Amino acid sequence: MFDSIIPLLSDPAAWAALITLVVMEVVLGIDNLIFISILSNKLPPENRSRVRRIGIGLALIMRLALLSMIAWLVGLTAAVFTVMGNEFSWKDLILIAGGLFLIWKATKEIHHTVDPTPSHDVLDKKDVVISNAGSAIVQIIILDLVFSIDSILTAVGMTEHLPIMVIAVLAAVTVMLLAADPLANFIAKNPTVVMLALGFLLMIGFVLIADGFGFHVPKGYIYAAMAFSAGVEALNMLGRASASKQEKARAAREAADEAEARAKEAEAAAAADPAH
Repeated sequence: MFDSIIPLLSDPAAWAALITLVVMEVVLGIDNLIFISILSNKLPPENRSRVRRIGIGLALIMRLALLSMIAWLVGLTAAVFTVMGNEFSWKDLILIAGGLFLIWKATKEIHHTVDPTPSHDVLDKKDVVISNAGSAIVQIIILDLVFSIDSILTAVGMTEHLPIMVIAVLAAVTVMLLAADPLANFIAKNPTVVMLALGFLLMIGFVLIADGFGFHVPKGYIYAAMAFSAGVEALNMLGRASASKQEKARAAREAADEAEARAKEAEAAAAADPAH
């Protein structure tokens, strides 16, 4: 493998492919990271960071394992059966199953968010149970597998050089590892962002199912919609922060006015007291 890296170092096309693939892998990793962040935030605080690292570590292992089986992985795109003229491969079935899983989990969490009745589900933030760490890891593994297959097949379609794929995967997982805790903490501190992230997961689930049925939705449209929604939510957060500051300033002014009024009353009472 190292012998094959040397010629690539002087090939501008290889560098361009590497940069493009790293960006693509990082963007594809956002979907996985959002799910891991939401899921881990439902666990006790002392378990959250560990579960995130386990989930991202498993994502790295799966991606590298799939890279070592590229011939088998590419074979997943071969049709295994046909329904009403539509051919379905193992890749299609995996994407459909993953999309249904994402929609089910996101819908369940949205229901728990709007329903005041608590339950014992791992995604129910009203009832965090320490024993659900194992359940969370199992669910992360399921989604890791779906996103890993999608990620590696994307890499295979962009370059034929295995070293470039490995470097891109390592770079993307490193970014995920660095961003995991800040993203999860940001989501935990901003409840409205949770609903937005769940909306993203719903959209990603529908896109996976559409891809499985042969209706390819350009990823650029999906991430442009996500970026636009995130920008709108950022403006809402700035507006709420500004309103909160104004409310605090108004309360401080009212408190100061009340204190000044009490001081004047005390002075007037002291001036009217014959004993003084």
